[in-house]
Amino acid sequence: MITVTQGTTDASGVATFTVKSTKAEAVAYTAAVTADSVTVTQTASVTFVPGAVSASVSTITASKATVAADGTDSSVVTVTLKDANSNPVSGKVVSLTQGTGGSAITTTQGTTNASGVATFTVKSTKAEMVTYTASVTADSVTVTQTASVTFRSNNANLSSLQASQGTLTPAFASNKTSYTVYVSNATTSIKFTPQTEDAAATLILNEDSVLSGDEITVPLEVGNNIVTIEVTAQDSTTKTYTITVTRAGISVPYQRESDASVNILVNGKVESAGTAKTTKRNDQSVTTVIVDQKKIEDMLAAEGKHAVVTISVNTQSDIAIGELNGQIVKNMEGKQAVIQIQTDRATYTLPAQQINIDAIAAQVGKSAALQDITVQIEIAAPTKETVHFIENTAEKGTFTLVVQPVEFTIRASYGENSVEVSKFNAYVERTIAIPDGVDPNKITTGVVVDPDGTVRHVPTKLVLIDGKYYVKINSLTNSVYSVVWHPIEFQDVANHWAKEAVNDMGSRMIVSGIGGDKFNPDEAITRAEFVAILVRGLGLSLEMGASSFSDVKETDWYASAIKTAVSYHLINGFENGTFRPKDKITREQAMAIIAKAMAITNLQAKLAETSNDAVLSPYLDAAQVSQWAQAGVAETVQAGIVSGRSETKLAPKASITRAEVASIVRRLLQKSELI
Repeated sequence: MITVTQGTTDASGVATFTVKSTKAEAVAYTAAVTADSVTVTQTASVTFVPGAVSASVSTITASKATVAADGTDSSVVTVTLKDANSNPVSGKVVSLTQGTGGSAITTTQGTTNASGVATFTVKSTKAEMVTYTASVTADSVTVTQTASVTFRSNNANLSSLQASQGTLTPAFASNKTSYTVYVSNATTSIKFTPQTEDAAATLILNEDSVLSGDEITVPLEVGNNIVTIEVTAQDSTTKTYTITVTRAGISVPYQRESDASVNILVNGKVESAGTAKTTKRNDQSVTTVIVDQKKIEDMLAAEGKHAVVTISVNTQSDIAIGELNGQIVKNMEGKQAVIQIQTDRATYTLPAQQINIDAIAAQVGKSAALQDITVQIEIAAPTKETVHFIENTAEKGTFTLVVQPVEFTIRASYGENSVEVSKFNAYVERTIAIPDGVDPNKITTGVVVDPDGTVRHVPTKLVLIDGKYYVKINSLTNSVYSVVWHPIEFQDVANHWAKEAVNDMGSRMIVSGIGGDKFNPDEAITRAEFVAILVRGLGLSLEMGASSFSDVKETDWYASAIKTAVSYHLINGFENGTFRPKDKITREQAMAIIAKAMAITNLQAKLAETSNDAVLSPYLDAAQVSQWAQAGVAETVQAGIVSGRSETKLAPKASITRAEVASIVRRLLQKSELI
């Protein structure tokens, strides 16, 4: 602003003007004598600078008012210093402080830029509301305005879950969301006491709001009763725990004068060592073959180690059960014997060691004598409700059921206590008969349909035995299994070298496309994608919960696959506690993980002893293999799972493509005789 824009020169030829401004800026002034049409060549410049920082005009804001209290999610606090006329004040050191909060501020001091702005990043692991204040210490100014950020917990875990009757199987852990409980027919209700890890989380049990720590009574019908507990965290993250409570039916024997004697085979030798009882359970017929301890132990003593004990249930019962006591199982463990339960529909082949009778005894009653513990190995046609659920799942998906579902269960009981063996340390084989009239060329794979409707592949192999087709399914868990037809052909691999492997792995639900029937075979794959494919290929049941890696959130799509891979010792991550899920995986990293998978499939144990150098000697770039990866790289090459990019080039540091991964996982399963 110029106070007066015209002036008359005095005797000294001088005219003066006063200028001022409320805007911080540089202004150039020019003088002109209008009457003489003269403009002074020289100009005068004045720079107007910002005034003192104004506490009331300066501002402080947060980019997000609500942030997850996970130590990763963050809000950016922006402090803008202005003078009384709203001019930005640059070059000032701003300090950011918090009230009673415990949040982390990346740096507590920052210098304002040309726009008068200084920014600070804040995050927290504590659920709280934090108020932030900005001050300019040098000028003794504190910005009047404050900014508040509410850190909300995303913890939707239960810390404990107790059942008043029976035993939760598996044992409770916050990251496990599916459980079973078996109770007697006399038990008409059960009480559950759920406790949240975070006091701010809320609970809904079977659609009713409940309080953490409350004991909730659930009435029970005969058969399966589904109990759901939904935990909602402060930030609306949810997790649902599902408990299937099975209340036994009343066993009503068929009218018969006596129980029937049953032949049991040990290494093919026949002995009348069992008694069959036929009963009813939930409108299903049940045949239970009870093994005679003395007779079976005499047969095992004669046969020595590694005997195969076959219990054939040749009836039309819906449910076939082989029943042994804990002492028989313990003796069979010592002799490394295998138990086979055979029906006309399926065969369950189970190494006795996989039952782990000592662990069962600790759960059902430490004081119980082993001979007083009942172990039942069951092959069953699922209930009508379960079959209907699976059929609906198939209709919603893109697969066709080829075989009616078959349920495999191992249950141990002592008195009122009962536990289920649902997870094994090695692959356990189940053989399911293919019905007459089914085209064997229209069988893709065996699947498990989990209680939440998720369908997952399990390693499956079609075999021909005595002129009849069967599928051999190998799995590390018990569940309900079926066989499906799920043909997949990706358009962009029609002329690709990996066409057969990619389409096979896609049909088996191990790999998926990118949309539009495309697979993008030559794209490099990330570490997370690789682990997810391998976990699916091995047929592992996904585990939920917080990750052990700092850069993997529980909400990430790959979090459960990575957690499962850690549980099965497939991956370790990096020394700084990260996994780097979005990094492209290198060939040597992939080979090291595949080698660990070979241990799970027992392929590693079948390799001949040889040196790493001998295996890798044909490759001129073998010296580029990292020391930590050498053994794994050599094992995968020796097993014929991975080959070089050429006869002399291994390319250990190169990335690996989607097509290569499909081929490698397929060869792993083939070499392990799982598909």
